[in-house]
Amino acid sequence: MSLKHYIIEGSALPEVFKKVIDVKKLIQKDNKMSINQACQIVDISRSTYYKYKDRVHEFYENRISKIVTFLLNIQNEPGLLSSIIETIAKSNANILTINQNIPMNGIAVVVISIETVEMDVSVEDLINTLKNVEGVRKILILSRA
Repeated sequence: MSLKHYIIEGSALPEVFKKVIDVKKLIQKDNKMSINQACQIVDISRSTYYKYKDRVHEFYENRISKIVTFLLNIQNEPGLLSSIIETIAKSNANILTINQNIPMNGIAVVVISIETVEMDVSVEDLINTLKNVEGVRKILILSRA
């Protein structure tokens, strides 16, 4: 039997699936929190959590591998790359590589690969934060390995 995967908008999901994700996030943020405690906070049973925990994942959650590569178009401004690196570091991501091309017409192309295993936020949240850094024009996910 082959497994099929679907991408479904969160508002269409039953509440129980969202709660399973919330339990996973609580446990990831606080490694001292037990599954039982997280389930009580979110108000689902442990059996429900265990039933779905390996089957329900956020779109940006990367189960198989934890490396994400971004392509950014940024303005050629002193300190901007440093601000981007600082933003990534605050998420607790591990920066693996940074490649920046020579700026053309005031825009530099930067490719950054990060390891997401220890991140405190989702990849989606990191992208949204990076989009708000002044001088970042564009950000794309190139790969997830």
